[in-house]
Amino acid sequence: MDLELEGKSVVVTAASKGLGKAIAMAFAKEKAHVLLSSRNEETLEAAVSEIKMETGNQNVDYAVCDMKKEADISGLINKAVAWNGTVDVLINNAGGPPAGSFMTMSDEDWYHAFELNLLSFVRTTRAVVPHMKEQKSGHIVNLASSSIKQSIDNLVLSNTMRPGIVGLAKTLAQELSEHNILVNTVGPGTIKTGRVQELNEIRAEKEKVSVEEVNRKAENSIPMGRLGRPEEFAKAVVFLASGANTYITGQSLIVDGGQVKAL
Repeated sequence: MDLELEGKSVVVTAASKGLGKAIAMAFAKEKAHVLLSSRNEETLEAAVSEIKMETGNQNVDYAVCDMKKEADISGLINKAVAWNGTVDVLINNAGGPPAGSFMTMSDEDWYHAFELNLLSFVRTTRAVVPHMKEQKSGHIVNLASSSIKQSIDNLVLSNTMRPGIVGLAKTLAQELSEHNILVNTVGPGTIKTGRVQELNEIRAEKEKVSVEEVNRKAENSIPMGRLGRPEEFAKAVVFLASGANTYITGQSLIVDGGQVKAL
């Protein structure tokens, strides 16, 4: 199947590691022009070098961007447009909010989660839509969490903000379809990333058990019997953002090995 991504202008936010990096790698393998962003320039440089080396695609670059700062987001999209003339694909991603229960969260925690995990997606999308409208095409994929289908214990901020992403994507799918702009949401289940390891360590401390036991319980809760790999998650995202997807929009997909039981 031809994904029709060669030469396409792709922006992947929060892409210096984890799922974002795996997604950027997958686009680079399809010969897209990929612009990564993150707050840490050192990790961005390392990620870009690794992607270039592994894929042979030299059309990979980066821009330092704090997703809580509107000026940084404008700079990121402006760089992509200056580089490639437009943005064909936007992958919205941001680090997860802190773990914790409702009564442990301050107003500052709530504002932080809103700015990082919802408002940042609004800002990046607002910046790329005019370019996509002009060319009468575009794909936007928002990364969320399996909490868009089923709440996760001790993650009240994620359980609140992530469904907002789904509401945003559903609305945008309605408003932008006439311009051939497709908007979808993909939620990872338990994928083997640093974020998941961090959450498992927090859970282990709270439950007074070993991290190994928490990892084992997680694996046993997944029908496929193992954690997902970042590259497996990336394949689903890349398909939805590719030219091979011409009719799927406003949808929410969970990539979790069958772990979530909600309909």
